[in-house]
Amino acid sequence: MEPILTAVQLKKVYGGRGNQSSALSDVNFKVFPGEFTGIMGASGSGKTTLLNCISTIDRPTGGSIIVDGQDVTALKPAALSSFRRERLGFVFQDCNLLDTLTVFENIALALTILKTPVSELKSSVRETANLLGIGDVLDKFPYQISGGQRQRAAAARAIITKPALLLADEPTGALDSKSARLLLERLDELNRERGATILMVTHDAFTASWCRRILFLKDGSIYAVLDRGEADRQDFFHRIMEIVSELGGDETHVS
Repeated sequence: MEPILTAVQLKKVYGGRGNQSSALSDVNFKVFPGEFTGIMGASGSGKTTLLNCISTIDRPTGGSIIVDGQDVTALKPAALSSFRRERLGFVFQDCNLLDTLTVFENIALALTILKTPVSELKSSVRETANLLGIGDVLDKFPYQISGGQRQRAAAARAIITKPALLLADEPTGALDSKSARLLLERLDELNRERGATILMVTHDAFTASWCRRILFLKDGSIYAVLDRGEADRQDFFHRIMEIVSELGGDETHVS
């Protein structure tokens, strides 16, 4: 099986000569189709920089990033824009929905850009919204629904185009514990039932415990890799916390 994502000797350096700061140093890993992988690390460990490079928001200083068979570090701007739109999905801490559009219109936006036929668009939006438990708020505007519903709408918008890779940056960071759990349950369902490949950055051990594998970063390099295997989520949480303690982080448990 070919990996969906391959990072090879990834480096990111900020600043100029004589005043450089290394954010990533020789990072190597692979993510295979259908994996739910987390990235953890203390503040300043490089986890957000890594996600920004993979998502093409930032460009690495060295190394390569292969996503769905394409070296995204080598793509020209027009091709990169098209690739990002068609093959990547994004869920951020701030859901970034457009307040002037309904939930339905926000979710449908990516399909509209891709010129999807109206009949197909409508059925895809309803199916995806129902999967994420927001089928009853499609006619509402973002300010009329809860934070958890907004984040699930953002997730629906991210997966509607069936991207090769779904990237999530602290998706539960602005949610209360109940809303966070609902979102994580839906992401887990997307992973198990739709085979969605998810890469999620989080500082929270409870959120990370929903993943099947965790990459821990320290000082811009991979410090440890933890596979869940056959462990239940509670046991996996405790194993995550052990490594978090080694790293000296303050990651917490959200009940």
